[in-house]
Amino acid sequence: MIKRNLLLLLGLLVSFNFYAQEQPQKEEGHTNQNKFRQLYQEFSTPNQYRTASGAPGPAYYQNTADYKMDIRLDENTKEIFGEETITYTNNSPDDLEYLWVQLDQNIRKKDSPAKDKNGSGFNPVLRPSSIVSEYMDEPFDGGFNIENVSKDGKPLPYSINQTMMRVEMSENLAPGESFTFDIKWNYKINNRLKDGGRSGYENFEEEDNAMFIIAQFFPRMAVYNDVEGWQNYQFWGSGEFALPFGNYEVNITVPADHIVEATGKLQNRKKVYSKQMMQRYEKALKSFDKPVVIVTEEEARENEKTKTKNTKTWTYKAENVRDFAFTSSRKYILDMMNVKVGSKTAMAVSVYPKEGNPLWEEWSTKAVAETLKTYSKHTFDYPYHKAVSVHGKSIGMEYPMICFNFGRPNEDGSYSDETRYRMLGVIIHEVGHNFFPMIVNSDERQWGWMDEGINSFVEFLTEQQMGKDYPELLNDNNVYPSRRGFPFKIVDYMKGSQDFMTPIMSNPEQVYQLGNNAYGKPATALNILRETVMGPEKFDYAFKTYAQRWMFKHPTPEDFFRTMEDASAIDLDWFWRGWFYTTDYVDIGIKDVKTYKLTDKITKEGKEYFAQFGITEPENNPKLKGLVYVVPADSEEAKASASSEDNLKNSQNLKTFLMDNFTAEERRNLKELPKYFYEITFNKPGGLVMPVIVEYTYEDGSKELKKYPVQVWRKNDNQISKTIGSQKKITNIQLDPNLETADIDVSNNS
Repeated sequence: MIKRNLLLLLGLLVSFNFYAQEQPQKEEGHTNQNKFRQLYQEFSTPNQYRTASGAPGPAYYQNTADYKMDIRLDENTKEIFGEETITYTNNSPDDLEYLWVQLDQNIRKKDSPAKDKNGSGFNPVLRPSSIVSEYMDEPFDGGFNIENVSKDGKPLPYSINQTMMRVEMSENLAPGESFTFDIKWNYKINNRLKDGGRSGYENFEEEDNAMFIIAQFFPRMAVYNDVEGWQNYQFWGSGEFALPFGNYEVNITVPADHIVEATGKLQNRKKVYSKQMMQRYEKALKSFDKPVVIVTEEEARENEKTKTKNTKTWTYKAENVRDFAFTSSRKYILDMMNVKVGSKTAMAVSVYPKEGNPLWEEWSTKAVAETLKTYSKHTFDYPYHKAVSVHGKSIGMEYPMICFNFGRPNEDGSYSDETRYRMLGVIIHEVGHNFFPMIVNSDERQWGWMDEGINSFVEFLTEQQMGKDYPELLNDNNVYPSRRGFPFKIVDYMKGSQDFMTPIMSNPEQVYQLGNNAYGKPATALNILRETVMGPEKFDYAFKTYAQRWMFKHPTPEDFFRTMEDASAIDLDWFWRGWFYTTDYVDIGIKDVKTYKLTDKITKEGKEYFAQFGITEPENNPKLKGLVYVVPADSEEAKASASSEDNLKNSQNLKTFLMDNFTAEERRNLKELPKYFYEITFNKPGGLVMPVIVEYTYEDGSKELKKYPVQVWRKNDNQISKTIGSQKKITNIQLDPNLETADIDVSNNS
């Protein structure tokens, strides 16, 4: 009886708000549009390949592609000549009628449709260089020249469609069987800075030298899986790569005075390194605190003065990688440092020309080491034996064990803080790609955010850790100024025109602003998910579970979403729907604040409340005797019936209830009746539901931070109210005081 009466009294305090939210009046029927509904319609049905928990299923499979290659770089003609033997193994349950091979270099053909994929128009102002390149310069004509495709010396039929080549087999490739065939090819290498591209050469005309950054240089097998069948979506330029795992044996023949780095373990180091380089390399294996220079700047300067006609062949082997890339130049400086990762070690390696110094010798290898340690902490111990950072102008690209990064000082060696931060950021980002997607091997061609966005998020964590480990990198606000990850940095994009915005769950070719859409927004969303929604402990456990479940496998977005919920017991469908499937934005405001007092005299609002239930003259109803009413503190009713600052003096009914239903000892154990009652109404002009984070400031200067769970919006998507009882007077209310939610309009936050 006591409990029932208490509930009745408390219920009356919030009755108006409760009724408005819990019992909305609808004139027409409707489907379930609640933002907390489950993603059953958006997600694919779980099956034996991919489970409802987000883990690989008992029948999960992935096909493999092993390569043996002989590659020759012709420095003078700027050409690649290659021969490869591919062994493709069908681990699927399906018979394969043909094989699809990717020819990504074909995007550089003169007549490639990718060159005309976008609309064009004249801006009022044009750069002379753009006029020359667009209308006067002869476009680069690249692409693969396929010399032959054969098996056991006999030609195989093949057909090329833009960047895809279909190879015919004499009979279907049955489950569990392998097919081995050969391809011979060549292509012209593009000038990266002139013709663009993710690989190519950088020319140094005054020295008659070049740096070669070589990737997508060989015909590569496409992925066949349970989701797409053959993933043979054409390479149009924005959506990157989908590749199967395999083993590589690669011989790379280059001028004898070149320094080479590549995916995989160097098999003939003693043949291609000088004795002095070998001695320094042995020293680097034992150095865990600073880089050891293998080729010095002085040696590189001397090396680039002359050219040799002789060649060397560098031999590499790589196991369980999805791709292969390399770099070659006589200009290179080389340094290394060993890094402890779990129970193993990995070499952090930097390769750069003199133009990169002094910035690169100071920071590159440190950034590689920091990346391996921090990413391993959040995912799994880095499994490869090295990670290489190669300097090239105006590039940021990633491949297994090797990546290519910008960040060049001025000609006099000076550089700005921005140049240093951007250089560190791109190194961390591209080295981090070893984890996503080189090991957690998502389909970049279809879902750009799964590698770029997730990787940008862990890049943010690494940058913040690097700021702790190297305090000299902190700015004047004592913060490492990460480019992406802080919620406030995505606000300008989130409040932009909806005409130029697409959901994160879009193919990269259909995205207007790829940097914000595939990198910035998902990175920020995951940071908010970690810090504000789930908390670091729960998030980190679930995120590591995802990484370890899918390392050396091919996850889909659903596998990620499901695993994050499965490993945390937190329903996040509302979060995925809002942040990833829509272009909604966060805007939560304070609509109204009311102060109330208690009174025994029935109020106007009290009569209106009872009238909804057909009760008239409630003041004369004996069943409603002893109730307590709330009255606006600044109203005439309050002045007449609740003039005391002590709410207990204003309500004899409450005092009588306490005396009749509690012993003296029980009354002493009760909290003191609040002096102030507040009703705060929060509205939500934005479409995204988010936790409501509020900072209350009191008259004595003290502050209280309160976070209401996101579920407060589950029954009213427009506005909600919360009541507060306090002994202290509230002087200020501030929403999202630490800018945690990417709220696009803070003018309504206080």
